[in-house]
Amino acid sequence: MTSGRSFYITTPIYYPSDVPHIGHGYTTVAVDALARWHRQAGDDAWMLTGTDEHGQKMMRAAAANGATPQEWVDKLVSESWQPLLETLDVANDDFIRTTQPRHEESVKKFVQAIYDRGYIYAGEFEALYCVGCEEFKTEADIQDGTGPFEGLKVCAIHSKPLELLQEKNYFFKLSEFQDRLLALYRDRPDFVQPESARNEVVAFVQQGLKDLSISRSAFDWGIPVPWDESHVIYVWVDALLNYATAIGFGSDDENFQRRWPAHHIVGKDILRFHAVIWPAMLMAAGLDVPAKVFAHGWLLVGGEKMSKSKLTGIAPNAITDVFGSDAYRFYFLSAIAFGQDGSFSWEDLSARYQAELANGFGNLASRTVAMTKKYFDGVVPEPGDDTDADRAIQQVVADAASAADAAIERFRIDEAIRSIWTIVDELNGYITENEPWALAKDEANRARLATVLYTCLEGLRALAVLLSPVMPQATAKLWTALGVEGALGELAAQPIREAGAWGLLPVGTETTTLAPLFPRIEQAD
Repeated sequence: MTSGRSFYITTPIYYPSDVPHIGHGYTTVAVDALARWHRQAGDDAWMLTGTDEHGQKMMRAAAANGATPQEWVDKLVSESWQPLLETLDVANDDFIRTTQPRHEESVKKFVQAIYDRGYIYAGEFEALYCVGCEEFKTEADIQDGTGPFEGLKVCAIHSKPLELLQEKNYFFKLSEFQDRLLALYRDRPDFVQPESARNEVVAFVQQGLKDLSISRSAFDWGIPVPWDESHVIYVWVDALLNYATAIGFGSDDENFQRRWPAHHIVGKDILRFHAVIWPAMLMAAGLDVPAKVFAHGWLLVGGEKMSKSKLTGIAPNAITDVFGSDAYRFYFLSAIAFGQDGSFSWEDLSARYQAELANGFGNLASRTVAMTKKYFDGVVPEPGDDTDADRAIQQVVADAASAADAAIERFRIDEAIRSIWTIVDELNGYITENEPWALAKDEANRARLATVLYTCLEGLRALAVLLSPVMPQATAKLWTALGVEGALGELAAQPIREAGAWGLLPVGTETTTLAPLFPRIEQAD
């Protein structure tokens, strides 16, 4: 069934001080897969991604590269961040940049509104600041430096020295929202997920909240505070507001009401901004809080978080140039429990590509289409009477589709793929047990042969629909080979929540030749 309900989902707004790595790609394809699923289910889906382009870190990066901040972000966004979406086959609906007028003007309106409501005041501030995180650090986030930084206080995430900042700034009365936030977490236990992330946020807020400095006066690369242009708005306040400004806050109220609230997918290192500061800001403005904040884990390389500063960043095209975008998407969305940390290795990627994609799904598709061509001239045959084995496959498909949709509702893309993959495994076993090549030798078995191949073709039809949010290119090729009308991924072709129904592939449909979906990868010596 389709609902037409709004499903607005966002990536974190990325900070493009350098080129993207596979960690950024991981988050982006996860959001894209969720958006594609809901779009194909008939929901009013909308996917937003974009870049956060203000702040001190950006200003310093630009200076180090002999450019103005705007020149630097224009170069990075056009040459690296927007092309990433094409590299990974991402079908986002919008890409927002925080230097765009549509964003800047609406940010001013939001900040002015909460100022007018009495939630902002002037004060003095002194604290240790991490330029890499663009964040004032609490004691829990500060470590003693080692090696060249011995005797200094360093960021627990970046392992780089913190800067002591003392400024006269404007402050947001975050402390006033402690009880309301705790009530939110209590009354809506699924607001922050997974459970480990929710527990972390609750414990953090229970310790007590301090008011938040929401302006900076030591530099000017940012959006001016509307009532005092000697200050610029703190980059994280500016950044968080992209989720609202992109869909019309302050400029298109009808569209904002249509889309809001959002589902936010973020890395766990920026969870507090999205699960504490952001809902408090919205409460202060009298707006609904987000629908959900889901924090995924880190991608680990050599046991450490993916990091450009530690030279552990891997460019996405280093993978896609060899294995393709579908394999990239499948690997990261299936190999890692979404919400937990996961390790990347070339060996694991190569092994999964060969076993699950080439030998599993790809071989199933190729031999089924080839046997249809060989035994029935490429035409989908009319099945005969079902046996228990046939009905078992039908049940596997129905159960997999239902379980996958339930997993998607929990944002557990990995569990959805695992459920769908039972169809691949069971169909491969079904072919081995029924031996269509043996049935084809005796004309008396032709009705049984037709049933076996129809069962395999219908299973592939379901797989194409269910896997299309994860692997859009391979499934589109399979869809074409199956001869089904309509573009895969469009609701008119087939609603994804109806994929588990049996018998949707019309008898008499003409299939076409299918090239290998996942060609053999030659390994370098």
